[in-house]
Amino acid sequence: MSALILMVFGIAAVAAMPIAHALLAASMAAAATSDRVPLDLIVQQMVAQVQSFPLIAIPFFMLTGTLMMGGKLGESLIGVLSTLIGRFHGGPGQVGVLSSTIFGGVSGSAVADASAIGSLLIPWQKRLGYPAEFSAATLAAAATIDILIPPSIPMILFALSANASIAALFVAGILPGLLMCGGFMAVCWWVGKRRNFPRELQPINWAVFRRQLAYASPALIMPVLVVVFLRFGIATPTEVSVLSTLYAAFVSAVIYRDLGLKRLHHAIVEAGLATGVVLLVIMASAAVGWLLTYDHMPDGVVGWAKANLESGWTVIALMNVLMLVCGMFIDLPAAVLLLTPVFLPLAQSIGMDPVQLGIMMTVNLAIGLYTPPVGTTLFITSSVAKVKVGQTVRELVPFYAVAFGILMLVSYVPASILR
Repeated sequence: MSALILMVFGIAAVAAMPIAHALLAASMAAAATSDRVPLDLIVQQMVAQVQSFPLIAIPFFMLTGTLMMGGKLGESLIGVLSTLIGRFHGGPGQVGVLSSTIFGGVSGSAVADASAIGSLLIPWQKRLGYPAEFSAATLAAAATIDILIPPSIPMILFALSANASIAALFVAGILPGLLMCGGFMAVCWWVGKRRNFPRELQPINWAVFRRQLAYASPALIMPVLVVVFLRFGIATPTEVSVLSTLYAAFVSAVIYRDLGLKRLHHAIVEAGLATGVVLLVIMASAAVGWLLTYDHMPDGVVGWAKANLESGWTVIALMNVLMLVCGMFIDLPAAVLLLTPVFLPLAQSIGMDPVQLGIMMTVNLAIGLYTPPVGTTLFITSSVAKVKVGQTVRELVPFYAVAFGILMLVSYVPASILR
């Protein structure tokens, strides 16, 4: 049964069928050819997977991001960052990295980050004289910091699949996210200096900067509030998502006064559509995941690893390779939900903490978002910059080096993320 599922899914994915539909086709094919699995049981598994209270956090975090970055706040955030670091080598590129890091504390979606930040920054960087392909590469990579800095939608999905603590995953993702931010900023500085990219040479007007900082402070405060509420147990992740939406609505309506009925309607519709896509993937992945587990595929993987791999580090290396390959072809939510039931028993067999597995999986699949052939943020930023994907990939090489270094850290030094 497992072989049939993988074969049908692979054929459907190659045929460019949407991932959720490909997963459904694979599960239906398995049910149709087996007399052990009634079709109504698969439907029950699909429905049961979305009857989860923590899932409520997903639409609220998405709505928060839409409200916060859809108005004046996003522009003011970019303004204060460009004033602060625009004078350094590669400064405009570093603005993109920092903007994505801060936006990561708002939405939890790399795709939303690439769309929102990319549409604002890429035209600005091109006007400054930046190569369009480098701007696209910077923001394609930086957008993935969004899913490491809490809140993170992929981490919520992993926690539900692995029965792990969402709060523990959020806290564990902070250091890798900050390291990724620092590494990507260093790449921007190095490339900007080596290729003499244009930069702002006028000294900072501190009076103007203070006004910009005060204006953008609501965006800067949001990630801090999320971490504090989670770290000290003030609220659950679901409660934090609701509070963050109320905070974003208050800031937009009262402080910036740019939240009209039209923008509120647009934000709700956009968040609803994005949530619907994620939930359909969750339901389809639940059916396939249950069928693979019913067919004892995870047990088979663990048995094969114990028989053929001699040490824990080789098991980790195998998991990394498989995650990277899957991330290059499968959408991130579907990959998390499909790989977690397979790799969780394998990780537990070598004594790996589920939180470490979750962070390792998130970093792996984040790299897949800007890696061809199916890199979502890669396609989005290349489209905004109006450059070919191949041109963007060539500029991404140093960003890959940083990302793989951090992947090795979280994979083999658990003390770097576990507290």
